[in-house]
Amino acid sequence: MESFFRTHAYLVDHTNAPVRRVLMDEIDWNDRLIGIKGTRGVGKTTFLLQYAKEHFGSNDHRCLYVNMNNFYFQGRGIADFAGEFVGQGGQVLLIDQVFKQPNWSRELRECYDKYPQLKIIFTGSSVMRLKEENPELNGVVKSYNLRGFSFREYLNLKARTHFAPLNLDEIVSNHEAIAKDIVQRVDPTTYFVDYLHHGFYPFFLENRNFMENLLKTMNMMTEVDILLIKQIELKYLTKIKKLFYLLALNGPQAPNISKLADEIDTSRATVMNYIKYLADARLINLIYNPGQQFPKKPSKVMMHNPNLMYVIYPITSSTQEVMETFFVNTLWKDHLVNQGDKDHCYLVDNKLHFRVCDALVADKSRNASGTIYARYHQKIGHGDQIPLWLLGMLY
Repeated sequence: MESFFRTHAYLVDHTNAPVRRVLMDEIDWNDRLIGIKGTRGVGKTTFLLQYAKEHFGSNDHRCLYVNMNNFYFQGRGIADFAGEFVGQGGQVLLIDQVFKQPNWSRELRECYDKYPQLKIIFTGSSVMRLKEENPELNGVVKSYNLRGFSFREYLNLKARTHFAPLNLDEIVSNHEAIAKDIVQRVDPTTYFVDYLHHGFYPFFLENRNFMENLLKTMNMMTEVDILLIKQIELKYLTKIKKLFYLLALNGPQAPNISKLADEIDTSRATVMNYIKYLADARLINLIYNPGQQFPKKPSKVMMHNPNLMYVIYPITSSTQEVMETFFVNTLWKDHLVNQGDKDHCYLVDNKLHFRVCDALVADKSRNASGTIYARYHQKIGHGDQIPLWLLGMLY
């Protein structure tokens, strides 16, 4: 146990979260079993260590961080380890990559039942279906999602500002005054293009090639997260990767399921399952017509965030496609986004009609009643025209 405490102290001491994530204040830390899901690379480990740093410090043995990648846990279960930790006065166990442990959900339930004085906070892949696939955790686990950096978080980091998150209603009703206030302190448009290119994943902060790092992360999403968690045989990996590449090259559009099935030599049903796995891994987003959802065929498949579009070779995405991907991604956290009735249009929360468009290009649909225009290449909007970057302040 002392070896784990030494590792914990070192990691907490050397944790430096440059941006305090909004999720830190959204979680009810009084719950005894808390699951934090998120795609690979968004900072889940840092999030756990930052929690330990804020609430306990590095040398308080009431809190302990462990990673299930440690080979020690191949011979010892979580519940057995937790019992020893509690016996030494432990109160909060932080478990990283819990899905690497066999029977992890059953072990967590055993901890919950046997050690009422213990709080467990664990991280897992976005591919995991905590409650649907692990009924023993129903009613006892509270699940949260950690996303990549929002434009607001990226802007605060790069410009050393302290803008608070906004909600969609206040942006829609008061966007001109909000944008003017922000622009008086910093020009957000000078940071926006960089964010679209490399600002979503926190590892842009590392002294390594961002694109190579992102490619490695994308491969890990398919090779580990999808195959391991969904228990898919390794021989099908090339089909999943090829499908993702084809979807990326095709750009935001309705997928031709029959053609894709022919190209990766599998059935239509398997293609639909693979598309769902890629969406769960946060590699793609699925846009449906209002009232529809999986297993219906999506009306549009697009990359999950703009950063992913720049590592697909050859780069075929237009500026319009990048901006629409940003729009869907930034709203996706707290809002339902459906396909609108026209190109470049989206229905948000079944009530708000948005059109993503270029402020520098005349838009023939400008007279559409009830439509909100999210315009890029625009610093401050007016009336029904909102600068697209401002929607990046939602979280």
